[in-house]
Amino acid sequence: MKNIGKKIVSVALIGSLTAGSFAFAAREEAKQEKKQKPIKNVIMMVMDGTSAGATTLARWYKGEPLALDEMASGAVRTYSAESAITDSAPAATALATGFKSNDKYIGVLPSVVNSPGLQPISKEQALKPVANVLEGAELLGKSTGIIATAAIQHATPAGFSAHVPHRNMFPDIAEQQVYQNIEVVLGGGKEALLPGNGKNNRKDNENMLEVIKKKGYDVVETREELLRSKSNKIWGVFADDALAQDMNRPYTRPNEPTLAEMTKKAIDTLSKDKDGFFLFVEGSQPDWAAHANDPVGIISEVLAFDKAVEEALAFAKKRNDTLVIAVSDHGNSGITIGNRNTDQSYPETPVSAYIDPLKKAKMTLDGAMSQLKEDKSNLEEVARLYGLDSLTADEKKRLSESTDIRKTLAELLAARANLGFTTGGHTGEDVFLYTYGPNRPIGTFENTDLAHIMAKALGFDLKDLNKRLFVNAKKEFEAIGAAVAIDQTDAKNPVLIVKKGDTTAKLPVNKNIMMIGNKTYELEGLVVYSADQFWVPKQTIKLFKKIQ
Repeated sequence: MKNIGKKIVSVALIGSLTAGSFAFAAREEAKQEKKQKPIKNVIMMVMDGTSAGATTLARWYKGEPLALDEMASGAVRTYSAESAITDSAPAATALATGFKSNDKYIGVLPSVVNSPGLQPISKEQALKPVANVLEGAELLGKSTGIIATAAIQHATPAGFSAHVPHRNMFPDIAEQQVYQNIEVVLGGGKEALLPGNGKNNRKDNENMLEVIKKKGYDVVETREELLRSKSNKIWGVFADDALAQDMNRPYTRPNEPTLAEMTKKAIDTLSKDKDGFFLFVEGSQPDWAAHANDPVGIISEVLAFDKAVEEALAFAKKRNDTLVIAVSDHGNSGITIGNRNTDQSYPETPVSAYIDPLKKAKMTLDGAMSQLKEDKSNLEEVARLYGLDSLTADEKKRLSESTDIRKTLAELLAARANLGFTTGGHTGEDVFLYTYGPNRPIGTFENTDLAHIMAKALGFDLKDLNKRLFVNAKKEFEAIGAAVAIDQTDAKNPVLIVKKGDTTAKLPVNKNIMMIGNKTYELEGLVVYSADQFWVPKQTIKLFKKIQ
């Protein structure tokens, strides 16, 4: 599937950037052009579900420029193969693989294409796995890492490390991540690594945490353990599911690391590799706060992400071989600074009218609600934690009669702060692009373009990578005279069985191994089962022929 809409240099967008930030960018680029070196490292950073209004609000709250500001370089179109408004799964797939996809799809081609300018998809190609930038970096011998403040199996980090037809397949995503040989993995999602009865626990009784340990990782579960680790391979499991939001962490989970701390540790670890590295970093929870129309949560998570950007920039500025890209995968909530309260008064409404009510909050909406007693006897105390002090009679009445206290608290604070929200879902506007380093992209891009930009910077082509990593196993093995069958004795873990003569090979799904007799051979990529087909690295067929 080819994307028609390619790079458009946007004069309007460039003109909208502040003179200061544009001049800074020009000076930095002039410096870089003098000493141009091949790009050794790429750091890709995604702040999930962050609209322009969210970063503007966070900047006003902070009271000074964001680290992101000096990197502003363009815009990104976020639509999916089927909709003007994307889900995080196809958005991550686009950013990581260079292909637009469908709702819930992770690292696979779409089955429905109806967005203007895109070529149709054939039935044979639908749901085929497609290679991502991280996999390409690994094959170049570079170290790789993924970080998230959500479960590490969540849609966006999964898009850079897995291939499944539905984003909720956490156990499958977890297993694929374990067998990707990623050097640094930091985030939540411990539940999906372990057998159990929880929502995301493994039902196949495989203990991925034990596999991780056998693979030589230093498994860390607290901030202190992470910062103390000297290993070149670190797997951080800091929560069963997601990490705490940044503003809440000191009160609720002080043993968890911040996104900035995880980013710095990952960079320090991966940069030991003389061949360079690829690092993916997600600030996962601006999106969740935006879904809840929680301005305090949005600010908390955008500023936490910005601190992680500071760490990436601090590293990149010391050298001339690192490209840093930061972007949102899509908008969310339609947040506006100004609402119906300011229809007539906006010309003279000061910044303080929007920010001061938010400054009173001690916790985000999630944090405040976590303190609510079952009998709701401390409701006013919870409201104060969220910045709603001195409740009016009307506000008290609304809270006491509310059937959705969470929603009502958010509405009351937004009204006090003169903020507007148009939806509790994603939105389809373009998002800002932030870049720093050699040959940084400037202009308006499709989200798919960024995958190709990163691949080119690192020195490989995604089209060639796809030919190398994902071939149809049945077609390729039958072409050499082998018989192919699928063993589904364990429905959770189908196994590809390949027979020719006296040789029988077994290729379990979601792993990077082929077993023949009592020997296990490591493959250069994953064995993926999608659309009732097995997909394997091309190397697998050559290896089987050689052994057979």
